[in-house]
Amino acid sequence: MKRILSGMQPTSQLHLGNYLGALKNWVDFQGEPNTECLYCVVDLHAITADYEPANLANATREIAAAYIAAGIDPDKSSIFVQSHVPEHSQLMWLLATMAQMGKLERMTQFKDKAGKNAERAGLGLFAYPVLMAADILIYKATHVPVGEDQKQHLELARDLAATFNTRYGVDFFPQPEPVIAGPAPRVMSLRDGSSKMSKSADSDMTRINLTDSADLIATTIKKAKNDADPLPATLEELKGRPEALNLITLYAALSGREKQDVLSEFEGKQFGAFKPALADVAIAHLEPITSRMNELMQDPAQVDAVLARGAEKARSIASPILGDVHKIMGFYK
Repeated sequence: MKRILSGMQPTSQLHLGNYLGALKNWVDFQGEPNTECLYCVVDLHAITADYEPANLANATREIAAAYIAAGIDPDKSSIFVQSHVPEHSQLMWLLATMAQMGKLERMTQFKDKAGKNAERAGLGLFAYPVLMAADILIYKATHVPVGEDQKQHLELARDLAATFNTRYGVDFFPQPEPVIAGPAPRVMSLRDGSSKMSKSADSDMTRINLTDSADLIATTIKKAKNDADPLPATLEELKGRPEALNLITLYAALSGREKQDVLSEFEGKQFGAFKPALADVAIAHLEPITSRMNELMQDPAQVDAVLARGAEKARSIASPILGDVHKIMGFYK
């Protein structure tokens, strides 16, 4: 049995990069034989950075609505909120006793987020990768869809699984495998082809949010950065043209085509001709998702029922695993 675990933070609206780089792939995993999928909204991770408490609950519900609207079927996958399964936090503390400070200090994401104020950073940000390891290991997940920026954290989860097994002389935790898949695993900013599309970027013109209207999507794509040259005939000729490559990648991913096929269609054309076609493809693909999200957010009880059912299923898996961990570690019962 393959068990897949992944999640997203309720920090702000999901965008096209989240969808193409992760969410679309999660939907595809549901159809694989002998595969169990668990998808959580990782609210405990969200509070390691500045956030607005008054918005957290609604943002959590909105992320869950996006999962469902994008095609995650609650009858096929468990959708739940991280904090509703306390076993995540409980296992995190146990793993923290085995996590080496040196490895945590070398985590690229911690250094990036803490910046020059590392000494003032909170313990939560520092220990973020240990909680992520607990998220994975509490279900004995075998496969974890991750972005390139999370591979280092997954490696820590693998290290902690091995450390636990070696320290206690057991073959208990599996080695979770990274899954980096999909037509666009790394979607770039629409204003800077060298930077990843981000929820935290100041300008909405850098991204397409899943809640954007058709008019806003068309405007954002029209204003997307591009170079002055026409589109070439081959992918090789796109080297050194990051904005052009990003827009071609988006068209291919949203239309279900190969990038080379897209280039063959638009070879020699300027972006003034290409961008309206890209906008049409993006709107056609995203409009049903946006509409379904809006329906779900107008009926929060429906989303809450899905999350409650998902948490119950998640706990039915996590609780016995945590009990076995306690027994292996010698805790008094």
